[in-house]
Amino acid sequence: MYAITIREPGDPDVLEWAEVADPRPGPGEVLLDVAASAVNRADLLQRQGHYPPPPGASETLGLECSGTIAELGEGVTGWNVGDEVCALLSGGGYAEKAVVPAGQLLPVPGEIDLLTAAALPEVACTVWANVVMHAKLTEGEVLLVHGGAGGIGTHAIQVGKALGATVAVTAGSPERLESCRQLGADLTINYKEQDFVEVLKKETGGANVILDNMGASYLGRNVDALQQDGRLVIIGMQGGVKGELNVGTLLGKRASVFAAGLRFRPLDQKAAIVGDVRERLWPLVSDGLVKPIVGQVVPMAEAASAHRILEEGSVFGKVLLAAKS
Repeated sequence: MYAITIREPGDPDVLEWAEVADPRPGPGEVLLDVAASAVNRADLLQRQGHYPPPPGASETLGLECSGTIAELGEGVTGWNVGDEVCALLSGGGYAEKAVVPAGQLLPVPGEIDLLTAAALPEVACTVWANVVMHAKLTEGEVLLVHGGAGGIGTHAIQVGKALGATVAVTAGSPERLESCRQLGADLTINYKEQDFVEVLKKETGGANVILDNMGASYLGRNVDALQQDGRLVIIGMQGGVKGELNVGTLLGKRASVFAAGLRFRPLDQKAAIVGDVRERLWPLVSDGLVKPIVGQVVPMAEAASAHRILEEGSVFGKVLLAAKS
């Protein structure tokens, strides 16, 4: 098969479409003929040499994909060869074939086509695990989403609205903020021109839940933006890894700070998240209340171009890689 390989750590030009050995499914795994994968910021870090895959995972980039089941490994039940699925991966999505644990498979929901389904697994599992399963966002609460125009952000807006929350977002241009409003965002904040803490407190009194992709640079301000008993969930480090936290403010608000990735979780935890997503989120997707947002589709062999698109920061939603033209 062909897959994207990394010649050496570096800029997007180090990505090459090359022939590699076909993967084979082990016990409890399935082999997929990949229709599409999607580009995530973790892929950019791995390409640069900063984010190696978990032990035993594929060295090939790609944390999600869609495709058709080609082969079942020993002991796999509940799935059949020919089923159209999408999958959460620890790696291996940028390829014509991929192996995935059966517990990380999801059926393609509703009327969504197979290629577009590749935009769902990583964002769905990330948002659902953090905002719903951990932070327990409920109807009537305020959710603040940083990076509202990205893949995670566009999904989180829709999930928040479907759950009956008031959704506030930050983004860096009027055009991107307008696109967020069209998805359902109630309050939009231009982080380049406005203080999100000030605006959020004035308009809503603060957030009950904050989904943050910035990390260190926003740590103190995020805590300031929380209401009493607020929950800050950190899922990214675009603003650095070390910051100062006023524990007095945290204690005074009875607030909590939680940081969690998805890629390095044990298989049983990933399977539990995928199971909850299938049970509780997938009906919302099937009903059209939560939709995959695809900003651009690029041939998988041109993954370098797709990485540049994500790095430029102008795309709204996900960038997909189509395995076949």
